[in-house]
Amino acid sequence: MAATLGTRLYTWLRGVEVGRDSAGNRYFRAKSKRGVHNDSLRREKRWVIYNGEVEASRVPPEWHAWLHHTAVEPPPAEIPRRPWWKPHRPNMTGTPQAYRPPGSLLQGGHRAPATGDYEAWRPE
Repeated sequence: MAATLGTRLYTWLRGVEVGRDSAGNRYFRAKSKRGVHNDSLRREKRWVIYNGEVEASRVPPEWHAWLHHTAVEPPPAEIPRRPWWKPHRPNMTGTPQAYRPPGSLLQGGHRAPATGDYEAWRPE
């Protein structure tokens, strides 16, 4: 589902695009900092318009930090990828593809038998 008409209108009237991520999500901040003083506890508004399905897990960590005011400036356009970084996978909770570990009730509820390396604690 794309952004609602109200979000698009608000963005058009009061938003400034600050960047895009590799998934095509667009990030915005408020045009005006009216009423937000440097020493104020209030912060500027920041938001994302998703490219495609609205799913919070699709926001990369660097943009998540900016959206939540952990980072002051938006991340650079190109971030060098680390070899151990994995591609995004959607959150599958609540779907048939959700992870169900051995012993889960949804996997039949049968755990592997104890191997004998466990000794129950007994109070002395």
